[in-house]
Amino acid sequence: MRQPIGKYRWVVVTLLFFATTINYLDRQVMGLLKDNLAKDFNWTETDYSHIVMAFTSAYAIALLLFGRLIDKIGTRIGYAISIIIWSIAAICHSFAAGTGGFAIARTALGFGEAGNFPAAIKSVAEWFPKKDRAFATGIFNSGSNIAAIAGPPLIAWIFSAYGWKQAFIWTGSLGFIWLIFWWWLYDIPSKQKRITAEEFAYINSDTEPVIVDKRLKLSWRKLFRLRQTWAFVLGKFLTDPIWYFYLFWIPTYFNSTYHLNLTHSAIHVSTVYLVASFGSILGGYLSGLLIKKGYPVYKARKYSMFFFACCVVPIFFVRYTASIWPAVCLISLAAAAHQAWSANIFTLASDMFPRQILSSVVGIGGMAGAVGGILFPLLIGIILDHFKLLGLLGTGYNIIFGICAAAYLLAWTIMQLLSPKMAYASYA
Repeated sequence: MRQPIGKYRWVVVTLLFFATTINYLDRQVMGLLKDNLAKDFNWTETDYSHIVMAFTSAYAIALLLFGRLIDKIGTRIGYAISIIIWSIAAICHSFAAGTGGFAIARTALGFGEAGNFPAAIKSVAEWFPKKDRAFATGIFNSGSNIAAIAGPPLIAWIFSAYGWKQAFIWTGSLGFIWLIFWWWLYDIPSKQKRITAEEFAYINSDTEPVIVDKRLKLSWRKLFRLRQTWAFVLGKFLTDPIWYFYLFWIPTYFNSTYHLNLTHSAIHVSTVYLVASFGSILGGYLSGLLIKKGYPVYKARKYSMFFFACCVVPIFFVRYTASIWPAVCLISLAAAAHQAWSANIFTLASDMFPRQILSSVVGIGGMAGAVGGILFPLLIGIILDHFKLLGLLGTGYNIIFGICAAAYLLAWTIMQLLSPKMAYASYA
């Protein structure tokens, strides 16, 4: 039975898309206002780094906790709790009176935002058969790029018109608006009265083993004994940090290498995120297309992820470009490939694990990616500082772009060794 995304499944995807957009919008307000806040509160770079670390550390820990919580209480309530916490935390930034206040608000924001991906991935698994999951994941995951495109002009307008406090209040309030629609429209298919019998049958067209033992389905000890868990965890650990590099260093790279300022480089940065949005959607579409053409699920994911890993490799040549637009094209290709990879690796978790424990697995993998996102910037700083002192900053960037180019192929190889057929996890 072949069917496009059904009427109500579009509602679900739209809800997940806007939640992810709001999630990334709330987390980037601080970065966009950093220079102005630093002047008002006399921050040093060390002060700001402590605030960033507060967010990242809380986010990493809470991914593990939210994954387990959502498996226990369900996506409807779990997602609601997550967005309530992060929306309140976002608004509370406006009450901060110093570095400590911002650090506390960022810690709460990181804790709340960690529920987004475990809940979203589990929602997709609840509403979509395997052949459609990567496409649905690609659509909602593109919200992170839309936030990066729309966020800067929106925050700049609010800041210039009403001040920095209102920027946090307005963006934080969006979560509560979303929550109204979530509570009104979302529930698992078996409890949703708005779908037809045909759509319900299509959603459940996959067969999955059912776990009866409730203690077993939430056992982290048993999860860490599975090769499939480590395949997902190491895949996230090796590739998520590359996206952090794109987010935090590419604007600086454009400005320092091509002698631009924030205003002049905005079009180039926006281009990267716009292309990445299409990569997220098309990446999810490709593996679904292969499945519909008769490829086994594991081969469709494996071939798609290998293709996207290869698409990242040309970023190694960025340092050899003579002007900015060729560099933008290479970085955009790599960013789009990352988002396509991300759509498939998230979906891979739902291929290998039953729905009852999926959020726990996504939380573990997300934590691994966040830890990598903490460690890789430290390595980047050491490399760039070392070669900058030698007057060879370009060489430092060459090394970093080389790491980016190789990371996905390394991750793909390790994942194949750990789970050659990406088989369904066995709990016997």
